Amino acid sequence: MASLKSLNPFLKSNNDTGFGANASGYGGRFINKDGTFNIQKTGIPLSERFSIYHSMLNMPRWKFALVIVSFFFGINLVYTLVYLAIGKHEFTGMIATGWWQEFLELYFFSTETFTTVGYGRVNPVGTAANFVAAFEAMSGFLSFAVTTGLIYGRFSRPKAFISFSDNAVITSFKDKTALMFRIASYKDLHVLTNAEIRVTTGMLQAENEHRNYKFYELELERNRVDSLMMNWTVVHVIDENSPLFDLSPEDMKEADVEVYVLVRGFDDVYSNTVLKRTSYTYDEILFDKKFVPMYKESEDGKTTIVELHKLNEFQ
Repeated sequence: MASLKSLNPFLKSNNDTGFGANASGYGGRFINKDGTFNIQKTGIPLSERFSIYHSMLNMPRWKFALVIVSFFFGINLVYTLVYLAIGKHEFTGMIATGWWQEFLELYFFSTETFTTVGYGRVNPVGTAANFVAAFEAMSGFLSFAVTTGLIYGRFSRPKAFISFSDNAVITSFKDKTALMFRIASYKDLHVLTNAEIRVTTGMLQAENEHRNYKFYELELERNRVDSLMMNWTVVHVIDENSPLFDLSPEDMKEADVEVYVLVRGFDDVYSNTVLKRTSYTYDEILFDKKFVPMYKESEDGKTTIVELHKLNEFQ
């Protein structure tokens, strides 16, 4: 990789990324496209590593809904089996005949008790049935309290509604070459103020007969905007001082180049600082492509239209 040797010898690597330098200990990319870290931790019990609260806050909406619904049906199934084991003779008001009908009647009695609805036709009369029903009612309102807190936490949690382009491009820029990618705020009436961006690249380099990862912060044409209301094309000029200088696609693949992006800004709605991250691996960096414009003037000439569907379009 002769082109990798063209790096400016005075260029300092940035070692505060949180990643080490041992190339043999890594697998795949460092940061996933959705901003999560591609890390799996082992060595201590799962009970110490796993947090139900944080997992419920961070999982996708469909998974969250599936967990809540599955828990509701599952816990009521457990209580129904307990009631069946106790026996129908400890209940009054049951009109079902046959095992399946008894199961359904006791299952719906369980859901009514768990939610503290209590329609009243089926009632426990035995000591064991009353004890289980009382415990179920207590676990029911505690479960709904926890669920309410999780739902509130998910809705009130500050979030950066920012989309990144799927690919970065390397193309001509003025009289030089530049690495570019785009970001856009996709929610109506959602504007980040004092938005700042930091871009770092990691690559394999030979050092003392070993190949280690080196990390460099990329200098940007602009790393801050007062308000992120439209799209923002982030530009890193590739000159003699850039770690990407004179790298071909083959060089990038050989060096396992990955570009890390971190955007931070203040959200007026949440009155809090929000951030979002992503990365581009060498195979997601396209050469000789240029992004197409993604905003235009409205027909009456009184407003600007941002065409978010063009975020990933290039020519």
